[in-house]
Order: sequence, then C-alpha cells, then structure tokens
Amino acid sequence: MSTPLSTVSPDQAIVVRQLRRDVDTLDGSLSILKGVDLEVKHGESLAVIGPSGAGKSTLLALLAGLDRATDGEIWLAGSPLHQLDEEQRAALRGQKVGFIFQSFMLVDSLTALENVMLPLELAGHDGARATAEALLQRVGLTERLEHFPNQLSGGEQQRVAIARAFATRPAILFADEPTGNLDHTNSDTVENLLFELNREQGTTLVLVTHDLNLAKRCQRQVTMNAGQLEAV
Repeated sequence: MSTPLSTVSPDQAIVVRQLRRDVDTLDGSLSILKGVDLEVKHGESLAVIGPSGAGKSTLLALLAGLDRATDGEIWLAGSPLHQLDEEQRAALRGQKVGFIFQSFMLVDSLTALENVMLPLELAGHDGARATAEALLQRVGLTERLEHFPNQLSGGEQQRVAIARAFATRPAILFADEPTGNLDHTNSDTVENLLFELNREQGTTLVLVTHDLNLAKRCQRQVTMNAGQLEAV
C-alpha cells in the first residue's frame, strides 16, 4: 500500500504517488503501471511519450478519473481522486477537467454547436449557446455550426472536440494522441489551436503523444517505459 500524502502544495495541479494499475488476464495479473510518481504544476504543459503499450493512455485515464487505480494516490486540483466514488469523480471531472480523445468522441446525433454546448449545459452554465458559438468561431468553424460529425472532416471534428474541451474553462486538460488521426496539415492546425487556447485560458495541459515535435512544444516531457516514468 502507498504511504498517505499529508499535504499538496497550492501550486500543484496534479500529484501522483506510487500509482499502480493491474489487470487480470488468462495468464494471471498483469501490471500496466508500476509505482508511478508524478507532479504537475498549475499552468504547466507536460507531454508523456514512449512506445505503444507502455501505459501512457492508462495513466491519462487514471489521472482524469475515467478509471480506478489498483493502488496509490492521485490528487487532482487539490482533491483526493483516489478516495472518491464514481459519482464524485464525475462531478470533479465536470468542474475541473477537459479531455480530448484521438478518436474525437463527438456525439453523432448532435451538431457541432450542440456538441460544444453539451458540457456547458450539463454544468448549468448560462449562455451555453453564445459561448459555444464563440469557441467554434475561434477554431474556424463558424460555417459548420449546424453540421453533424459525419458531415465534418477529421480535422474539423478534432477542432470541435477542442472547442468542447475548453468550453467550461477547465483547470486541467488531458489530451490522448490529439493529432494521431490527422494528416500533416490538419495536425499543425490542431496543435496550434490547442496551445493557443491553452495559453489564453491558463490551463494545465497533460498530453500523450508519439509525435516528438508535438511533445517538444510542451514545457516538460517525461517518458513512460514498461509502466514506469522517466524524466527526459
């Protein structure tokens, strides 16, 4: 068992102590994360790089409260994520977290505008439509507000996903291979938007990527190898 963490510094957005994630397989228990320690300051941008199967996406899912660790502690925006139940984790995500997926994860039955409005409405924000329209204009999709995801290109869908992720002005933004499904031109566009909005909102950014050029745009990089983190 991990040793309880007594305090979290006010300047720390994420603190991880001895994080483990084991899964059961036909051959027995498999350790995906093996005692990970990590600290990320408020407003910092961090890239997690490393080979496929190293545990990067698993780490991101745990940090965002989308999965539960086998052992260890995660402090997210000052809250002990490891002590919260699913309902409490969902509430914390709604208040503090944005997430950008490689596969976009837009709601197919909603328009671009409705997809961006959704987290605002769920959080009870006033003026959800105006905020969503402004963000979609910011990412260059003013003419695509009423289009459904299947009417948008991959680059346009990812821009909608970025607008959605930033809609509630999250304290912490997680991005899992945000340019992994895009061609070079769209990848550059999405990268620039991601970092521009991140700077404008002062968000803490943690991203997973195989793209070393994207990783270098972050203030700090760490490498995950066989379930453990190494500083670059």
